[in-house]
Amino acid sequence: MIKVEQVDLKDHAQVNRFVQVSFDLYKNHPQWVPPFISDIKNMMNKEKHPYYEHSDADFFIALQDGKPVGRIAALVNRSFNQYHDHKDAEFYLFETIDSQEVADALFNRVFEWAKARGLNQAVGPKGFGPLDGYGIQVEGYEHRQMMNMMNYNYPYYVKLVEGAGFTKLVDYVSCYTRRDGFKMPEKAQRAVDIVRKRGSFEVLKFKNKKHLVNWSKALGIAYNKSFINNIEYYPLTEREVKFVVDNVLLVADHRLIKLILHKGEVVGFSLPFPDISAAMQRAKGRINPITIADLMLELRRTKWIDFNGIGVLPEYHGLGGNALMYSELIDTVTSDDFHFDHAELTQMAETAVEIRKDLITLGVTPYKNHRVYQRPI
Repeated sequence: MIKVEQVDLKDHAQVNRFVQVSFDLYKNHPQWVPPFISDIKNMMNKEKHPYYEHSDADFFIALQDGKPVGRIAALVNRSFNQYHDHKDAEFYLFETIDSQEVADALFNRVFEWAKARGLNQAVGPKGFGPLDGYGIQVEGYEHRQMMNMMNYNYPYYVKLVEGAGFTKLVDYVSCYTRRDGFKMPEKAQRAVDIVRKRGSFEVLKFKNKKHLVNWSKALGIAYNKSFINNIEYYPLTEREVKFVVDNVLLVADHRLIKLILHKGEVVGFSLPFPDISAAMQRAKGRINPITIADLMLELRRTKWIDFNGIGVLPEYHGLGGNALMYSELIDTVTSDDFHFDHAELTQMAETAVEIRKDLITLGVTPYKNHRVYQRPI
């Protein structure tokens, strides 16, 4: 018999049990990258996480004969619903053994939770902020998860989610390229040369971490505005913007991040991160002096770079800012100042047709796919 219990967020043992589900399920899996335990607990802390300033969530665990066999979070993002005029509940942190019975029990609890709040649709997986990975992975299981910027799951998840009545809402495609395969087509390079000659846009590169921190507020505002036409967009609060930027700065290399300026204002950005997935796998979710030292070493020795944030304000599309941004992406990957052999562009919504088309002409190949599902309730 399956029993689904709500987690008492003030009970440390219950919180730890919820967090542990994924560690047990993927133990020693070569493609899974353990999240930092403190990050998951932060999502569950209604007094600290900025999401709870405007929205709410509860957490549930499935037990079979007293043993944890699955978990799920039920969310209502009131800012998203208000902006899009929706009545969505969202689910996140969904994990389960290969059992339709367990999956159904978890989703039914989410549906009950949603109906009690007057919501009429369940959507997910969607998390607590823009850096949380979207979707159930449906392609690319043979490739390692890119840090905690996306989700990883077993192939059977697709069967269980669709078996519970969910259908596709949107796919988020991640692309791969090698250092020697990432090139600007001749026509695009001519456009970049014209933009640089005109001087209407400039590229801001950072001298040091302090220089980057001084621009962090402007970066956060541009980040929030750049994705206004994206399907997942909702206006972030000032504290949410700071939360995103502060997390970016934790693993940022100031030499890699580029801003596109127009008359001194930030109108575009590129946020690449050295991939520290291997060190995160060794850390097993723990943060201590030894794992921190290993993470710092991995920042310098990794051969992979991840772009999880490429944006130009919509009003500057088609004016040359995009072409300049693409040129900077290529320069970042191929620069002799670094030693990257591989690059991933993480989770671009399939609705962003133009940018995906542009990137394919630059030599990237789609190789992972995550699907956000929907179901009326």
